[in-house]
Amino acid sequence: MDRLLRYFLGRFIRRGSVTFTTASGMKFTCGDGSGTPVAARFLTNSAERRILLDPELYLGEAFMDGTFVMEQGTIADALAILMGQAKMLPNFARLQAWLRFLGRRAQQLNLRGKSRDNVARHYDLDGRLYSLFLDADKQYSCAYFETPDATLDDAQLAKKRHLAAKLLVRPGDRILDIGSGWGGLGIYLAEMTGADVTGVTLSTEQLQISNARAAERNLGQSARFLLQDYRDTPGPFDRIVSVGMFEHVGVAFYETFFKRCAELLSDDGVMMLHSIGRSTGPDVTSPWIRKYIFPGGYIPALSEVMPAIEQAGLLVCDMEILRLHYAETLKAWRERFMARREEAVRLYDERFARMWEFYLAGSEMSFRVQNLMNFQLQLTKRQGVVPMTRDYIMHEEARLRAREQKAAQPRLQLAGE
Repeated sequence: MDRLLRYFLGRFIRRGSVTFTTASGMKFTCGDGSGTPVAARFLTNSAERRILLDPELYLGEAFMDGTFVMEQGTIADALAILMGQAKMLPNFARLQAWLRFLGRRAQQLNLRGKSRDNVARHYDLDGRLYSLFLDADKQYSCAYFETPDATLDDAQLAKKRHLAAKLLVRPGDRILDIGSGWGGLGIYLAEMTGADVTGVTLSTEQLQISNARAAERNLGQSARFLLQDYRDTPGPFDRIVSVGMFEHVGVAFYETFFKRCAELLSDDGVMMLHSIGRSTGPDVTSPWIRKYIFPGGYIPALSEVMPAIEQAGLLVCDMEILRLHYAETLKAWRERFMARREEAVRLYDERFARMWEFYLAGSEMSFRVQNLMNFQLQLTKRQGVVPMTRDYIMHEEARLRAREQKAAQPRLQLAGE
């Protein structure tokens, strides 16, 4: 087993420097010696065999189980090297990847009941877990770093402002937020633009928090959140926005999604879709991510999305690719999580904390050294709805920034009030 492990890992790892210690005590180093070296140890022969059989699934499981441990550097450091190789997968893992690609549509068959169950698996976890690493507004999607030194909170606020600017919201506009999370974007739109916002989610945990937050800000009449599938939501709406939800739709339902959005959108309406995407064409979800983090989830290629938009009769008016913004977001989440890791262990257990560490580290490296990115698509039903040039985005952001500053100023009180 030692020789097999050394042979296959040596042929795959050509960049960086990784020293492995096998369960029997043998040591070997792979790579060209560049960069900061890392070292890892296999504690069982079973972990070695399983990782050779299916590294995409079993590396994460071995780390969770404590049978693959880091001795120098972190799992993020190791994944940066492993995922940064010239070939995205070692040759010995290609058969499993091909078989998974053949069955990917069945894995993404997200009917209403299954969609609800998939959401509950991830988003109905103890809310205290997300408070360990998210920003104060609990934005669980890619932030928008306007400057390299922006804080996570500033970058998440900039993301909301950027989307609102592209939506061109008018006071009184009816807005639908599909996959409204903990309500932060919907509340921002209601508060900063004077719009009437309806958010829909399939998470009972997020629903309760969203409505409570809206009530706390006296926005209960203009920002309401419903436990509802977007396919069952009545319209029409002047604006539609969806952030971080499209990854849960599934390829088989892309036409359903965009056709329903077209039905819900008014003739002069604007829709903004913010989603993770892949730059190298259709692929398959990581089996480890699908099993432990996002069941039913899939990150689309633009070549899979555009035909469904065309079939729905929608026009793409603007497309922006956010490069490395999610890598920086995930880095901030990972660092914040690791700083409070013991609290996660108390909430769940050590295995869960290792799972979450592997998830955040692997996701970060998928954006930093591989082919993932975020895209924002601006959609309308006819020409002439949005300005001809993109200058309006900057002007709208400046206007919204001024509104934010004004809203943040404390109200002066008269004596006796």
